[in-house]
Amino acid sequence: MLRFGSLLTLVWVIVCVGCVSGPSERAGGKRRGPVRIGFSLDTLKEERWQRDRDLFVAKAKELGAETLVQAANSDDALQLQQAENLLTQGIDVLVVVPHNAETSAAIVELAKKQGVPVISYDRLIRHADVDLYVSFDNLRVGEMQARYLLDRAPAGNYVLIEGAPTDNNAHLYHEGHMKVLGPAVKSGKVKIVLEQWAREWLPSEALKHTENALTQANNQVAAVVASNDGLAGGVVQALEEQGLAGKVLVSGQDADLAALQRIVEGKQTMTVYKPIKLLAERAAEAAVRLARGEKVETNGVLNNGRKDVPSILLDPIVVDKNNIVDTVVKDGFHRLEDIYRNVPRDQWPRVASSRVVDSSSRAN
Repeated sequence: MLRFGSLLTLVWVIVCVGCVSGPSERAGGKRRGPVRIGFSLDTLKEERWQRDRDLFVAKAKELGAETLVQAANSDDALQLQQAENLLTQGIDVLVVVPHNAETSAAIVELAKKQGVPVISYDRLIRHADVDLYVSFDNLRVGEMQARYLLDRAPAGNYVLIEGAPTDNNAHLYHEGHMKVLGPAVKSGKVKIVLEQWAREWLPSEALKHTENALTQANNQVAAVVASNDGLAGGVVQALEEQGLAGKVLVSGQDADLAALQRIVEGKQTMTVYKPIKLLAERAAEAAVRLARGEKVETNGVLNNGRKDVPSILLDPIVVDKNNIVDTVVKDGFHRLEDIYRNVPRDQWPRVASSRVVDSSSRAN
C-alpha cells in the first residue's frame, strides 16, 4: 500500500508540474515579429484591477509585446463584443479576466476558431478549452481567511459573505471557508447564522446582508468571513452602525488601501495579500511565450468542468496589523504614510526610512 501511495504521488507530481505550449509550436513553427496581446478585463472600477492592467502592460512591453486592453464594466455581452473586437485586430494571444465564469466560454470558443490561445487570468473560465490558468491558490485563500478567524474565535456565531456567484473564484473561497469551518460547525462550536452571496461583489450587498445577520443574531456575532476587501468595507459599515466595529472579527482579501487603513484602525481583522506584480508579470511572460509557440512551465492543474487546465498557481499571504510593514509596505504595494493616515503619528510602527517606499517607486 505504501508503494502504491508513493506511485500515485509521483504520478500526481508529474501531471501537475508540466508545461503548455502555444499553437505555433504544435504546428511546427514559431511566430516572428512583435507579439500582440489582447487583455479583456471584467472591470477597472476596483483599485486592484487597475494595478493588474498597468503591471501586465508594462511587463509585456519590456518583453517586446504590445497589449490591447478592454474593460467590460461587468457586462457579459459587452465583454464578448470587446473580445471579438480584439480578435479582429490580429492578436496572437487572448488574456481574459471573466466577469461570468460560465458565459465567458463563448469568448474562448471565438478565440479557438481563429487559432488564438487563451489564458484565464485570476478567475477560471469554466467549460471551455482554456490553454492556461494563472492565478493564486484561491482555495487556500478561503482557507486562510477562515483559519485566521477561527483561531481567534473558536466558538460563536459566524456570518459568511461570499462573493459574486458568477465568479468561479468565489466558489473556491467558499469551499475553503467550509473546509476549515465545517468541523467546528458539525461539533456545534460554531453556528453560521447567515450565509449569503454578494451580487457583483458589491459592498452594498455586504452591508445589507450583514445588517440582516446582526438582526437575526441580536448583534451576537463573533466573526464575519468576508471574501474580499470591498465586501469587508460593507461589513464594517454595518458593524459601525451597531457600535460593533473592532469587536467582531472581519476577514478580507486583496490588501486594498482602504482595508489596510481599517486594519490599522482596528476595524478589520485581516486581509489576504496577493502580490499582483508577480501575478501580472508571470501572466505577461506566459502570454508572450504562448504567442511565440514556446513552452510555459506550470505547477498545477485545475478542472474547469471540461478539462484539466494547466495552471500557474501562486502563493497568497495573510496580512494583519503585525506584518503590514514586512509585506505590502516592503513590496511597495502601499506607502506606510497612506496606510496610517488616520492613525496618530505616535502610533505608527518604527521603521527605517529606507523601508518607507516613496510614491515615485511604487508600482502603478
